[in-house]
Amino acid sequence: MERRDKINYYLDIAETVSKRSTCLRRIYGAVIVKNDEIISTGYVGAPRGRKNCSDLNYCLREKMAIPRGERYELCRSVHAEANAIISASREKMLGATLYLVGFEMPGYEYVVNSNSCAMCKRMIINAGIERVVIRDTAQDYRVILVQDWVENDESLEGTIGY
Repeated sequence: MERRDKINYYLDIAETVSKRSTCLRRIYGAVIVKNDEIISTGYVGAPRGRKNCSDLNYCLREKMAIPRGERYELCRSVHAEANAIISASREKMLGATLYLVGFEMPGYEYVVNSNSCAMCKRMIINAGIERVVIRDTAQDYRVILVQDWVENDESLEGTIGY
């Protein structure tokens, strides 16, 4: 058996975490790692104690035909990246890597050109996370330096979505 490379190993863990997601539209899993230690994990779901879209059997954003990456204030869920950040101390996140995996529902296909939304990007920047690794296929991924999000601020151009 061939040993799995470390990046795909952590992406595999994020993929497993995503299976706890309760969104009907897209499910994501995130894992924050520093010095080969998992700091925290997060998946998409409503705030603790609130009903999930999977419990309600509808997604308001889907009903309103809102494109991905837009109008997240209407979403019931907390994103995977945000849940992972909430569960970790900033001290441990400084210089860390966030691994992210997302799937389109109901077909369970990897999200094409997946990326963190504008709100999650801001949280990742403030958390002190250094890199984000996003899975594109079961083997392929992209590495994003968070400093690029700081230097190339798409919000100044009014760019929405991802």
